Amino acid sequence: MSNVLNDGYYEVLWPRAQRQVKQTSLAPRMGTLDGKTIAQFWDFVFRGDQVFLAIEEGIRARFPNVRFVNWCEFGNMHGSDERARLAALPQQLKKMGIDAAISAVAA
Repeated sequence: MSNVLNDGYYEVLWPRAQRQVKQTSLAPRMGTLDGKTIAQFWDFVFRGDQVFLAIEEGIRARFPNVRFVNWCEFGNMHGSDERARLAALPQQLKKMGIDAAISAVAA
């Protein structure tokens, strides 16, 4: 018979590493979309031009005073100048008074 010193207890290692990303709180929700300005960003895939019309119609049915800044104002955000366009986007949205955005409508 072998001499067992662990009394049935074994040392184990947890297989997961420590969290690398700190959790943060979500931004507060807007109380309503009424009177707000919503930007539309399309990735030029699927039928975003048609889908955005349906989305606008549905939102306007509930919030008649909402305003939309159409995806045409922003164009295709992807391409050779993507980094520069995305870096400039926060300032552009602020200047335009954008309250919310709908992004990348596709299948």
